[in-house]
Amino acid sequence: MYSLPVRMEIQKNTIEWPLLERRSGNGTAFAQGVTPADFIYLVLPDRFSNGDPSNDRIPGMRDQTLNRDSIYYRHGGDLQGITNHLDYLKQLGVTALWLMPVIENDRTERTEHGYAFTNHYKIDRRLGGEEAYSKLSDALHQQGMKLVQDAVYNHVDIDHILFIDKPSKDWFHQWPDYTGTSYKDQPVFDPYASKHDKDITTNGWFTRQMPDLDQTNPYVANYLIQHAVWCVEKFGVDGWRIDTYLYNDLAFMNRCNKALLDEYPKLSIFGELWVNGVTSQVYFVENNISIPTFTSNLPGATDFQTYMNGIVPALTQPFGWNEGVNRLYTTLASDYLYKDATRNVIFLDNHDLSRFYSVVGESVAKQKMGIQWLLTSRGIPQMYYGTEILMKGFTNPDGWVRLDFAGGWQGDQKNAFTGAGLTEEERTVQALVKTLANYRKTSSALTTGQLMQYVPDDGLYVYFRYDAQQTIMCVMNTSGKDKEVDFSKYAERTTGFSSAKSITANYAFRLSDKTKINKDEMWVLELAR
Repeated sequence: MYSLPVRMEIQKNTIEWPLLERRSGNGTAFAQGVTPADFIYLVLPDRFSNGDPSNDRIPGMRDQTLNRDSIYYRHGGDLQGITNHLDYLKQLGVTALWLMPVIENDRTERTEHGYAFTNHYKIDRRLGGEEAYSKLSDALHQQGMKLVQDAVYNHVDIDHILFIDKPSKDWFHQWPDYTGTSYKDQPVFDPYASKHDKDITTNGWFTRQMPDLDQTNPYVANYLIQHAVWCVEKFGVDGWRIDTYLYNDLAFMNRCNKALLDEYPKLSIFGELWVNGVTSQVYFVENNISIPTFTSNLPGATDFQTYMNGIVPALTQPFGWNEGVNRLYTTLASDYLYKDATRNVIFLDNHDLSRFYSVVGESVAKQKMGIQWLLTSRGIPQMYYGTEILMKGFTNPDGWVRLDFAGGWQGDQKNAFTGAGLTEEERTVQALVKTLANYRKTSSALTTGQLMQYVPDDGLYVYFRYDAQQTIMCVMNTSGKDKEVDFSKYAERTTGFSSAKSITANYAFRLSDKTKINKDEMWVLELAR
């Protein structure tokens, strides 16, 4: 049990913390978990909607910037703005909301992203504070939706109270001169790695402004675990996304994951694993590999492999033996290494990546293909705000992928919530998401069914999601030319069915026919007997 005391003795200092009051008995009413039946929508609160202009600037806080013309300054979006538009998210088919961090970031600059905490026990007042966060959580649960919190264990900001007035020097990794992490994942598991390289990876600072916490210090570990339990209990959190997972002390991460799951068995936990290759990603999660030195208890990952080595090359590279859609096929073929690959969170883009619409060359057809793959492949689908209305931008710098959502501010000429001012292409993509995501809610094949994929044939990639009740056939044409689909080639899954009906468009055909699929087109078909 990691209940939070009224006060916690931290070596030389005595620090006052809030008293934890249970809102959910034994975690039964909350922490329900995020599953493959869900559809996560990722939001940067400062850039989504300004529901309460009175909190745009808070007197006494270090960052007083407020300028929507700057990609770096605050824009005024807040939690009330999100609460105001839950109906939009529900209509879109969203069942879970992941917010970039809401913990206080009282730093001097770049406070819009939220990843540099200055006080763990305060919700940022510019977002509305604790009251607004609780209100949003309650509103989500009342509408049958779930809340995912972004957790940061690895580092804090240089203006965090515990760095300014350290309980002791060994709360943070100290170096004679500034030493940043190498951002290399291999030294963590490389059997030939030097201790020096491993220390650089895990103990180096993420940036000069983000001191690296020493989680081998039992006081630090206890502080972070207690805070995690406090957040889940206090705000009714259902899912827990862990930032920069590989840079943490892995023994501590196992301990922290266990503490949360002991208290909240249904809580979903997935870690950010921006690593190189499937085997690297597998190492950090529950897997089927016998590793004498380390066994992870992390249930799932943000699945960078099906992104970097999957859907991106599938839609941007020409088909080849190990190029194009063959890379997506090969990546999924390695799922046998995971304890349960369906707990991985799959995505097209996020706050650290170039917008998918830009990655695919602003091709609406390929954007639609990506969305259809996202909502039909294995795992938990996550969409970044604005993907449904063709928001674009490259991460050079990252502010260009964190622009304002249309309609979130009074006076916006374009409004994605109402559809006013959207182009026909934007409306079409938004409608596709609504259709497929809402269909997915009641589709047993897409949410809990098995996956069977066929070796891509000259850029034509076919896979099935199926169970005893339903069979969904997905056909992706990445060949760059129109292709004929011969359903008899897939008899292992099509036998017994006579027709196919599109889920996303108004057409159907007989499986006995050979049918043409256009280039850069994807079918999502429900088979019928």
